[in-house]
Amino acid sequence: MRISLVIPAYNEEDRIKTVLSRYANHFHLQDQEIIVVCEGTDSTRNIVKKLSKKCPNVKLLSFEKRLGKGGGIIEGFKAAKGERIGFADADESVEPDDIKKMFDLLSRVDGVIASRKLKESRILVKQPLKRRIASRIFNILVRMFFGLNFKDTQCGAKVFRKEAIKNVLVELNTKGFEFDVELLWRLKNKGYKVIEFPITWKHSEGSNFSLSNAPKMFFSLLKVRLWK
Repeated sequence: MRISLVIPAYNEEDRIKTVLSRYANHFHLQDQEIIVVCEGTDSTRNIVKKLSKKCPNVKLLSFEKRLGKGGGIIEGFKAAKGERIGFADADESVEPDDIKKMFDLLSRVDGVIASRKLKESRILVKQPLKRRIASRIFNILVRMFFGLNFKDTQCGAKVFRKEAIKNVLVELNTKGFEFDVELLWRLKNKGYKVIEFPITWKHSEGSNFSLSNAPKMFFSLLKVRLWK
């Protein structure tokens, strides 16, 4: 298996079929797999199960308990068979073609993360102003406390060499939306090279993220930083 793409899906019945169909059209070869990690109480898992019968490379991981975004990605990483593995949010914010380009860059780096804030990036639909302000503040704090010089740690598409992920997987503690920062920090501490990639991006309504999560995210990360 060459490529594994993990999609965490919590109560995504309204859009998972459309999103997954688009990704399945791009990652349809025998050595490519899409792992959908389902949790929640709606019919997401049934939709994915039905689609997987038509698309053999789509695989379902189902959990009754709440895993959180990071927890779902970790379970997907554990199940991934590809030598190059990544994850994408269960929405239409990032184009599948951009993710394919990101996977291609892994021939010369250890990780590639999608970025909305590079000058070459194209934003089709902006986030609400409050989200943009909160994102900016969060990024400043991340730079201060973790020494991560990325312009955008939270964009929902990242790909890595499996070797790099295997080397940090057991150290990951965070399970929520702050997972991205810890993952990048652990990889930085191990000396892996991760770069940002400009994408075409659009804000998608219906996200499970709320601004009320921000303080919890930061204090969870602070605990990781202090106790490593």
